[in-house]
Amino acid sequence: MFSDMKALPETKESLEQLKRMTERIPGMIFQFYRSAAGRMWFPYLAGSATLIRGVERRLLADNAHHAFERIDAEDFPRLMTAIERSAKTHNPLATQFRLRQPDGEVHWIAVRAQPESLSGGTLWHGLMVDISEQVAYQAHLRELSDTDELTGLANRRKLMARLDEEISLSNRHGTPLSLMLIDLDHFKRINDTWGHLYGDQVLTDLATLCTNTLREEDLVARLGGEEFAVLLPLTPLSRCQPLAERLRKYIAEHDFGITPGRVTVSIGVAEHRVGESREVLIERADRGLYAAKHAGRNRVAGSE
Repeated sequence: MFSDMKALPETKESLEQLKRMTERIPGMIFQFYRSAAGRMWFPYLAGSATLIRGVERRLLADNAHHAFERIDAEDFPRLMTAIERSAKTHNPLATQFRLRQPDGEVHWIAVRAQPESLSGGTLWHGLMVDISEQVAYQAHLRELSDTDELTGLANRRKLMARLDEEISLSNRHGTPLSLMLIDLDHFKRINDTWGHLYGDQVLTDLATLCTNTLREEDLVARLGGEEFAVLLPLTPLSRCQPLAERLRKYIAEHDFGITPGRVTVSIGVAEHRVGESREVLIERADRGLYAAKHAGRNRVAGSE
């Protein structure tokens, strides 16, 4: 009896220590229960109060709906599928979703939980963690890998990936798709005359001019050096050529810090043919570009 009484302070201290720890972890420890009839609730929740703000835990202990109604509509079906799969296979639940907070902020939440089969349903023991910073950082890295450092335009990698997507759609639905290849005329002469720093400024100004002149749905990319490309979804050649001509004219009239007309571009255009590969489309646009340069530069040309 005496030894049991002596153990009580130690037990209380351990419980207090556990409470302090769970209140400070960067996430939530939980038990989530789904009955055979489909009713869901959280028998146990401990940890960061900022993870699911604005919902009292006693409400979640009665009905998980109070949290689930905050989940992004696109992510909710995926979460339900993951829960169903975990219950059937007894494999761990591992998924992530977007959760809307009361102030309108959207946070990415990762869930990892181990299922336990009970007579009346399934009980998961797990952890929820806010991964918004990691998701944002990964998105930033993807953006860097897809962006030309000098101009801020899409780079070759991004263009080729998008071109593959648009060609697939064009082949599937028969929708038009056009491509422009743009080359700065006599760019070496610009670098040699005014210096490489000025040459870089011309490239960045040209990138801005292309972005502002063309449509929002068009993808403008820098392929490298003085070569640029524009991908025009849902655009036949009959609409692409006037757009290219308008762009050529705007560039020729822009002063770029020197006399207008000293910086010009040649543009080759081509429309995708159903079943045609990416390489063939680029080759035909490149032939148009060669024809424009061969004809005297500062012009638009297509290729059959």
